[in-house]
Amino acid sequence: MKVLAVILAGGRGSRLDILSENRVKPSVPFAGKYRIIDFTLSNCANSNIYDIAILTQYLPFSLNDHIGSGKPWDMDRRDTKVTLLQPHSSWYNGTADAVRKNIHYIEQVNPDIVLILSGDHIYKMDYRKMIQSHVDKGALLTVGCNVIEPKDAHRFGMMATDDDLKVTHFVEKPKQTDLTLASMGIYIFSVDVLEKLLNEATKEENDFGHHLIPKAIRENYEVSVYRFGDYWKDVGTVQSLYEANMDLLDNPDFLGLNISNDLPIYSKSLNLNPHVILSKGHVLNSVIADGCLINGCVNHSTVAYQTIVEAGSCITDCVIFPRVTIGYHASLKHVIVNEDVSIPDNYICHPNTLTLITKKNLMEVGVINA
Repeated sequence: MKVLAVILAGGRGSRLDILSENRVKPSVPFAGKYRIIDFTLSNCANSNIYDIAILTQYLPFSLNDHIGSGKPWDMDRRDTKVTLLQPHSSWYNGTADAVRKNIHYIEQVNPDIVLILSGDHIYKMDYRKMIQSHVDKGALLTVGCNVIEPKDAHRFGMMATDDDLKVTHFVEKPKQTDLTLASMGIYIFSVDVLEKLLNEATKEENDFGHHLIPKAIRENYEVSVYRFGDYWKDVGTVQSLYEANMDLLDNPDFLGLNISNDLPIYSKSLNLNPHVILSKGHVLNSVIADGCLINGCVNHSTVAYQTIVEAGSCITDCVIFPRVTIGYHASLKHVIVNEDVSIPDNYICHPNTLTLITKKNLMEVGVINA
């Protein structure tokens, strides 16, 4: 059975604020050495899926540069390939519209099944299990789902199912609901069904969650769900990105990044020197990426590559992006520091709520005491 994975990686990422100002959301750094899209790409590699189309749009350079030929994920093979596709004549107007505008590529690959994925989620998954469930149930469309808290339902497509896990109701990003089963943005289509739904959709029906999936349910398509039941986080907001980094620190094996070899996560190697912890440096329960020089205290934080922490400084519960310099006797707590920021000596920032420090707002944030 031939499977084509289509990764949607063209979102502007406006909810990530300035973190996605110069890069598309899937290329935002995560956990020191990774990019968000590394997880979806690694899931494909670990599922032996190597025919991959990545649909990009806004600010694609950093993503294109990171992925290249796909070699870190073993995708630069003779008989398979990773292909980055950008809009030709007009911008994508939604997830379904993005796929529709690249239907010629899908027809060229001629797969039996199309696996549609989001490039901005943190999770580990063997897609072969979901594909097998799709085949066994004889479904025309299968939606990957996970249970979430009702308070977060406004961010997701929410659904109800019958006892046979057939979708009976689907609502996209409801303002208020008691439903707890959320779409993960993972869809498996039989290729003929995908083409039929896209061809029959109106010009206004541009989104899978808002339009095509509810329409398929109304028209009595066999829409099934696959319950994932493991760690999964949509890191589409600054808060959720921060929380996912903290989750990693609280349970470093929850994605198998440090201990387990089960479904490893791969990334592009920058070939940097190892990190160095000097005589005054102290690190506890933290991730320190390559090329870092630590001469201060780092506690329960993720520190990306080529970051310098000078003596007397203390970082607690922080997410530090690449190439940050933290001066002498500075103190940061509960903040995200964007890349290439230089924190001055004696700078103190202990906000009551999560704070994002960038070049633009560094002095505006100032010295904040909890």
